[in-house]
Order: sequence, then C-alpha cells, then structure tokens
Amino acid sequence: MDILLIEDDNIEIMKLERTIAKMAVKHHIISCKNGEEALAHLEAAGDLPDLILLDLNMPRMNGIEFLGILKANDRLKFLPSVILTTSENRADLLKCYELGIAGYIIKPLKYEEYESKLNKVLDYWNINELFKA
Repeated sequence: MDILLIEDDNIEIMKLERTIAKMAVKHHIISCKNGEEALAHLEAAGDLPDLILLDLNMPRMNGIEFLGILKANDRLKFLPSVILTTSENRADLLKCYELGIAGYIIKPLKYEEYESKLNKVLDYWNINELFKA
C-alpha cells in the first residue's frame, strides 16, 4: 500500500517507519509535516495514496482543518483517512467522524502497544477493497 503520513513530529515518523519495516507486507510511506504540505502533495500527485494516517495536532493546518478540505474535494474525498493522535478529546473524535474518517486511533505510550495497533490497522486496510477516484 501507498500510505500518506501527515505528522509533524520526527520521532513519530521514525516510530511508524520502524514499525512498518518489521512487517511482512511492505508499504510505501510518504511523509508530510502538516495539512498544507499534504494538500499540495495530493494535488500534485498523479497516483493517490491508498491510506492517509493523520495526526490532529499540527502547526499551520491541523488535522481537522485538513479533513474538512479533503472531504470537500471530489477527487480526494474517498481516500480512507485514519486519525493517529494523542488527543482523547471527545469533541475531536466526533468532529472527525462527522467529516468522514475511517478510524480514530489513540497513540499509546508503550511502543509494543503502538506496534500492535498499527499492525491491526494496516492489516485491515491491506485486505479491504479500496476505492480509487
């Protein structure tokens, strides 16, 4: 799968890359530091990613603002977007589902739990029939 990771924290990017490197199925990761950078990438890209992993708390354009723009775009609105965040704020959760996310994952503190959650998410999307716009 081609995965677009939208995350401003380099440690979180490295953690995801390390987790994916251990998996039997290899995935291609594209990283963007914020929503603005991700939108520019998506608009310029010929091929769209299969999955977006999105942090909520980022500078310049947060995850919720990004989702609002993404879901209003006819070419991009069907991209499955999974929130990968530390935010346990119920208002964030509800707003994200209202905008049409495919999942909301709280980043655990322990790496083993993070790895387990990420493996489950990617295993699911690896077998799921993806819609290509």
